[in-house]
Amino acid sequence: MVTQRHTTDLAGSPLRTEVAYGVTSLTAAQADPARAAELTRNHWQIENTLHWVRDVTFREDASRIRTGQGPRVMATLRNLAIGLLQQAGRTDIAAALRWMHRDPARPLALLGLPP
Repeated sequence: MVTQRHTTDLAGSPLRTEVAYGVTSLTAAQADPARAAELTRNHWQIENTLHWVRDVTFREDASRIRTGQGPRVMATLRNLAIGLLQQAGRTDIAAALRWMHRDPARPLALLGLPP
């Protein structure tokens, strides 16, 4: 899969052409240009939603946990929290976290546990 991107400056003058290569297990017939573009967009949609929430809402990049299994455990807990909130129908994760913080029983109820 090969994609070309053409960038311009604010005045519209071309700056550069960039070639991006993608690897897929699909055959050439299965990965026609429209399907390849769809797969690429879907990949970046996941990247931009999940990782943006982790970076901005949970401030993952500012975390001082850097040794042992700590970073992996914290990433798992963050992903669990995001997944549970999304499963509960919450789309604005930051607002959902603020709502959860206001009452200690709410996170327990989300997990199906008694207060």
